[in-house]
Amino acid sequence: GRTMPLSHRTGQMPEATWTLGFREMTEPWKGAVGCLGVAVFFAMTIGIISWQALEQPPEEWVLRGRRGGLLWERRRGALLLRALPAGRSVAAVAVGGVPAAEPPPPRDRCWHDGGQFCYAWEEDAELRLSLEPPPAPSTECYSVRWTPLRPDVMLKDCFSMANISWYGGVSLRAQRWPLNGAESHAQPFISGDFSKNPTGYGPVLERYFLGSTGVTVTVPPDVPVFLSLESNRHFCLASPAGRAAEPLHYTLCLSNSHFQTIFLKVVGAQKIPIPLFFAVILMIYLYSFNSKVVLGWLTKGLLFCAWPSEGAGCGGVGWGHSSYLQPCTLGLGGVFSGSDRNPPCLLQIPLLSMWKGQLCARLNVTSEAALSWYLARARHLRQALGATYMVFEGAEGNAFLEQAVPPPAELEGDRYTRVLAEALATLGNATIISAGARSSHLPLFIQMSPLRSDWSHAGLKGVIPSVLHYSLLGYNFFIPDAVGGSLAGDTPGDMELYVRWLQIVTFLPVMAFSTPPWLCCDAWVLNLTRRCIQRHRDFVVPLLIKYSSEWLSSGYPIFRPAWWLSPMDPAAFTIEDEFLIGDEVLVAPVTDKGQRWRDIYLPGEGHLWMDTNTAHVFDGGTILRNYSAGLAEVPVFVK
Repeated sequence: GRTMPLSHRTGQMPEATWTLGFREMTEPWKGAVGCLGVAVFFAMTIGIISWQALEQPPEEWVLRGRRGGLLWERRRGALLLRALPAGRSVAAVAVGGVPAAEPPPPRDRCWHDGGQFCYAWEEDAELRLSLEPPPAPSTECYSVRWTPLRPDVMLKDCFSMANISWYGGVSLRAQRWPLNGAESHAQPFISGDFSKNPTGYGPVLERYFLGSTGVTVTVPPDVPVFLSLESNRHFCLASPAGRAAEPLHYTLCLSNSHFQTIFLKVVGAQKIPIPLFFAVILMIYLYSFNSKVVLGWLTKGLLFCAWPSEGAGCGGVGWGHSSYLQPCTLGLGGVFSGSDRNPPCLLQIPLLSMWKGQLCARLNVTSEAALSWYLARARHLRQALGATYMVFEGAEGNAFLEQAVPPPAELEGDRYTRVLAEALATLGNATIISAGARSSHLPLFIQMSPLRSDWSHAGLKGVIPSVLHYSLLGYNFFIPDAVGGSLAGDTPGDMELYVRWLQIVTFLPVMAFSTPPWLCCDAWVLNLTRRCIQRHRDFVVPLLIKYSSEWLSSGYPIFRPAWWLSPMDPAAFTIEDEFLIGDEVLVAPVTDKGQRWRDIYLPGEGHLWMDTNTAHVFDGGTILRNYSAGLAEVPVFVK
């Protein structure tokens, strides 16, 4: 049949007709259509952004290992360390110096390597995370490295103290245990001298922090870094202000087992066998007393003589004039002044430093000739005097930084202290030094800083936190400050303070006195002192010998916190007025004036503890409320 024509138009408008119709539209209609298009565009854009925001999780893995990994938290711009498989939060690190809220995962520059994550904030800084070889099967470590991309960028990472107790790091004038209660402004992370800078960091320091969640933070020794502590909030590591383009580098390690295990893996592995150089020494710091009277009262001990200038005597033992060592050098390891035997290191302008009111030149420890000269004179002095021990002070700090002089590369940070300690260790295992930095493996005594004669954390209340701090960092052989405190140089006037101090040092490696009991107190205190000395010899010294061997073989500290036996009990994390000797003796002294009762935490659920004063037995993992602690007694328990 034939084809019939269409009886109606199709719905398609011819192009010419549409174009003509649009041209014939009025201007208001054209504006309306344009506004509608813009509105649709913005609505679609907002919808896409909202969809992306809803789709993106608040946290995202950026580096994942077998035992844990790091996540990026968008809300506050923080790195989160979590343990697997449960996803337990281990540490939170708030980053600074970059636009932290910007999410890094989309631009991973090293995606091809599953063990690394890289991201750059344009024109600010680059972040590189990487898995590190584990120090032990139960441990996993992550390197965090920031590199500034502009000279004016100062990097800063802050480690939260929320739900975590932190230990280690620096010694402070008013030591705290844990560090959560400490406060310090940002300053170089190096050892220092409290007499020059009371608000600075003290003579014993390690770039190592331990958290109660089973995490450690370690900073390489060659990385210049500032440290600040903000009480109960966080501690921060920052690149030095005023130094262009300094990187910030540290390592996080976590352990899925008890958190003291990671302490052993990271710190204990550094120990080396050394001879047992401490046994029964009692050090008496005296300046004008008759040595025969003192030694007769002491029965057996060691008399430490100090002198303010040449010719000064101690207990009738005259030193006379010495042509070998000038006053600036007497007992001051690391400083010297010129004499009739000029050292080879004085051929150039020396680095001068003040020490106890005198101008001294720092020993050039980078010169083999200078070290040999100094050590030879020290050996000669010891032989001439028949001295048992030699004390070297002034080793702490960085004299270059004190005088704004750029240090040589080999003496950056605390390297001066470490190199000097290694040299002094060659004098034998009867050497005392006033500072420690990466030198806990050396056979040296460490002299603790002087404390105030009061009940504060800068006085008596700071003794036990300092003991735990030194031991955690590996310095188990230390000499505590003299009974009653020696910072002011005055005779202690508080008999109760003297007694409580005496009761603590009875259980430490050395009992030191600058004021004998017959000068500060009555006959009762003198008799108590005799009993404490006897207890130190008969009860404490055998324990120290036993746990010294354990320290050498396993790295376990001799003096341990309560959490050592209760690593999962948060109540043990903040106890700063008790300590353990090994695993078998708990000492719980009184550190508050006027107290005759105290609460005592007995660690170790499942263990039994016996009071050595009453023979009463109590369960571990419990708290004894208002336990008797009279002035004549110190609560001591044996497991």
